[in-house]
Amino acid sequence: MKKLQITSVLIAIIFAIVLGPNVFGQSLTGKQIVEKAYNRPTGDDQTSNLTMTLINKSGDQRVRKIKQFTKDMGKVEKSIMFFLSPADVKNTSFMSWSYDSDQSDDQWIYLPALKKTKRISSDSKNDYFMGSDFTYDDLGDRKLEDDTHKLLREETIDGKACYVVESVSKDEEYMYSKTITWIIKDNFIGYKKEFYDEDEDLLKILSIKKYEEVSGLLIVTNSQMKSIQKNHKTSMVLSNVQINTSISEAKFTERIMMRGL
Repeated sequence: MKKLQITSVLIAIIFAIVLGPNVFGQSLTGKQIVEKAYNRPTGDDQTSNLTMTLINKSGDQRVRKIKQFTKDMGKVEKSIMFFLSPADVKNTSFMSWSYDSDQSDDQWIYLPALKKTKRISSDSKNDYFMGSDFTYDDLGDRKLEDDTHKLLREETIDGKACYVVESVSKDEEYMYSKTITWIIKDNFIGYKKEFYDEDEDLLKILSIKKYEEVSGLLIVTNSQMKSIQKNHKTSMVLSNVQINTSISEAKFTERIMMRGL
């Protein structure tokens, strides 16, 4: 199971695109392209530092430093992040468990001012995470069967030949009516993704700025989510990425959320 969060793993899931060679020259369907995403190798676990920068329409910036951990346990993938700075968010933590089944994600946030851990309810999944342009739903695992996938065309952007896939939600109440994703053909990394609101107006765009090879795996290390309607951006830059360091399963608990690093 492979999931996507506000981390490099999050970005990998939001794009949800990895593709193998065409079989016997046959074209792949949109669903087959998306399905390959869940087979992309990302390692058994990952640790990294994340710099999240919030940029408003005036260009003013708020920078947040985060330490994050992710571990794939087979039937469930768990992630946890700890805010290190600035002071107004320090010691806040967030944890997400995504299941390799129809079970909905479990998510929690610890707010030090309240000294309590709060479970994120299904009604709150559309809320934006810590002032960023990512919703709680974006941080979870979008299941393949939740959408109808269609390969629209092949297109070259910024000199990169891409597949263009449209994914339309089967749930009429879902916050995104559809998404459109550009997938680089020679390495099958999602390069750009457009999100459309319930009225099918363009809401926001996720763009990859940089990806690197770490321990033989391609990891997105610089990305940006831009809200078209709010003229607001969230930049995500990873550093000190470490893969397969045998993170303990005990790291992913509410007790650790409250205790911190």
